[in-house]
Amino acid sequence: MNAVQPIANASSVTTAARGGLGRLLMRLWPTVIIYSVILAATLLVTKLSTATDYVGPDNDDGMRLIEVRDLLAGQSWFDLTQYRLGLEGGTLMHWSRLIDLPIASLIWFFGLFAPHETAEALALAVWPVSLVLPAMLAMAVAGRRIGGVAGMHLSLVMTGLAIYTGSRFAPGAIDHHNAQLGLVATMVAMLLDPQRRGWSYAIAGIAAAVAIAIGAETTPFVAAVCLTVALLWAWEGQNFAVAAGAFGLALAIAISILFAATVPPRLYSVVTCDNLSLGYYSLSAIGGGLLLFSAVFASRLRRPLRFATLGLVGAGVLGSAMVIAPQCLSDPLASLDPMLVELWLRNVSEAQSALVLARTDPFSIGAFYAAGLFGIAVCIFRIVRRDRMQIHLVLLFLLATSWAIALVQVRGATFSNLLSILPLALLIIDIRRISNSDSDNVAAAFVYIVTVLASVPAAWAVAGGLVSLQMENGAQKAAAAAKVLSCTSKEALAPLAGLPDGLISAPSQMGVPILRFTKNRVLSAPYHRNQGGMLTELHIGLAEPKEAEAFLKGTGVAVLAFCPNDPQTRELSKLKPDGLYAELGKGNIPPYLEPLPKAAGVGVQFFRYRPAAN
Repeated sequence: MNAVQPIANASSVTTAARGGLGRLLMRLWPTVIIYSVILAATLLVTKLSTATDYVGPDNDDGMRLIEVRDLLAGQSWFDLTQYRLGLEGGTLMHWSRLIDLPIASLIWFFGLFAPHETAEALALAVWPVSLVLPAMLAMAVAGRRIGGVAGMHLSLVMTGLAIYTGSRFAPGAIDHHNAQLGLVATMVAMLLDPQRRGWSYAIAGIAAAVAIAIGAETTPFVAAVCLTVALLWAWEGQNFAVAAGAFGLALAIAISILFAATVPPRLYSVVTCDNLSLGYYSLSAIGGGLLLFSAVFASRLRRPLRFATLGLVGAGVLGSAMVIAPQCLSDPLASLDPMLVELWLRNVSEAQSALVLARTDPFSIGAFYAAGLFGIAVCIFRIVRRDRMQIHLVLLFLLATSWAIALVQVRGATFSNLLSILPLALLIIDIRRISNSDSDNVAAAFVYIVTVLASVPAAWAVAGGLVSLQMENGAQKAAAAAKVLSCTSKEALAPLAGLPDGLISAPSQMGVPILRFTKNRVLSAPYHRNQGGMLTELHIGLAEPKEAEAFLKGTGVAVLAFCPNDPQTRELSKLKPDGLYAELGKGNIPPYLEPLPKAAGVGVQFFRYRPAAN
């Protein structure tokens, strides 16, 4: 393939780069709006037509709605305690009000002219779809900056396909991952500014701060962005001083504002590693401040001295981390009880590693990792060929960071798949140019088609699904097609409606639906901060019936839910054949449990706890 001139010299990009933010947006808005409106309408029509609920299928979607309801009901902005979850006193959640606020505002607005449930449904449909526009805009900016008009259109098409085939932007998906995807795309787009303008890097710094405030999952990626900016400054010096200073200043100011706006004053001195707290705030502010200081006072130094300065900055940030938040330098879930790791965390699909996924569902590996790996390979190839080196060095570092995160937890693959669009779009453009220049070259056309398909995670998912279907035997297909009776639907939970509100002991997967559809409290829901409640429910299921009663009585349980189809319940029954869940599965009901009427066609049986008379 012939080397292509650096994109910063391409006339289409140079023209766009001469103007400021307003001029760039004026060029992009019409195109981006057309793509976004078509995509949003398609999402609403196709997803809603098959939906059975207005809340997304993920537990986090339901829990977010519960949190928003509490906010609308008067719970303090600074109080993130879920009082109906866990042991007495509730569970302090680690999520951000930054996502609660727009959803609550939409529910309030629609509630002005619609019943409450309708208002919720409208808000939950509008919010995730509204995030399509900023995500598409960021990818359009990135594509335009590295690949001109063709790069912009190809980025928009590939991003639209990724959004449609995924679930993050579907109606009802109100967890924070869609906002995080938009912020990641924004950071990358701003770092790809060929003119190194201060406003681009200021936006990147603000996006980095917001990403940290929304959720800790993106913290490693934000750290990679910060390191990228610092290395670019150390390499380029004075030419990059404004960009580096703008990024550092914006990060420090934005994270300070967000810390004051979202963290309760009583927790200012507390360090937690799963959300914005003193740890992440201080490291971000210190790092941003030191980068600003270096850009102002050390940019004229020779390159070796700038790298030495950067080393001192890194030592300062690392030293601060070891003093302020040493626990955050390791796995945030390292303190999780071993029983929860074994019986819960290892079974959470999005928290599984690539090795576990390869063992349990090998046919899905391609959908999660192939496009990212392809993008990494393309970046390395471009760098070796000295083709647009800086663009591909930046993309390689950020993409490799996201891909490495995905190897540890598969949910990170959404980010690496998104970032892979940019280097792969450039590759597709170049191969298409070669193919068009020689229309009789069948090999070039074949390579073009294969490259396009290999760049799309959905194509890998389809291929893996087809292979999986071919290898399954008839019994497996029949088992997969068998109807599983629900334990979490509104109909399944109907027997609780006629009971006084009380504490329910149920498998963790039932916790969020019970909180959503009833006013009861629950012991367990799948959140790591609720270790006490989750462990208590596990012990109830594992204990022999006589011992289980002591747990029920001690925690004040009013009703016990038994769901034989629940995977965790089945595992507990196998681990302890004489435990309470195993006995209930055999039909052996202890005298202190009174069966409640069971709704037809559901999988859960509720038992009222009746303490034995003394």
